[in-house]
Amino acid sequence: MSARIGIEVAYATPQKQIVVDCEVEAGTAPRDAVRASGIVEHFPEIDIDRCDLGVFGKAVDDNYRLNPGDRIEIYRPLLADPKEIRRQRAARGLATKKGGGAVNPE
Repeated sequence: MSARIGIEVAYATPQKQIVVDCEVEAGTAPRDAVRASGIVEHFPEIDIDRCDLGVFGKAVDDNYRLNPGDRIEIYRPLLADPKEIRRQRAARGLATKKGGGAVNPE
């Protein structure tokens, strides 16, 4: 009989965040654990087969095997390309995170 391990599955929207504790067999793939967690009952919009997944902030692929205590994070698609947002800010002369950016002297 295979050992069972405790993991967490996390998902968040701007309105709501849920972390589900569950047990899976050691070595389970992340997508299988997400399915087993039942988190889609809270967020039916999650497409388990297509969403990006990570463990503790690092992207993982379907070959990753879970370890005790891992937290699987389900990532939502980006609404805007971060590089494009920075370009737009620079074009408007707004300060960026690294400092700089033009200031309109008058």
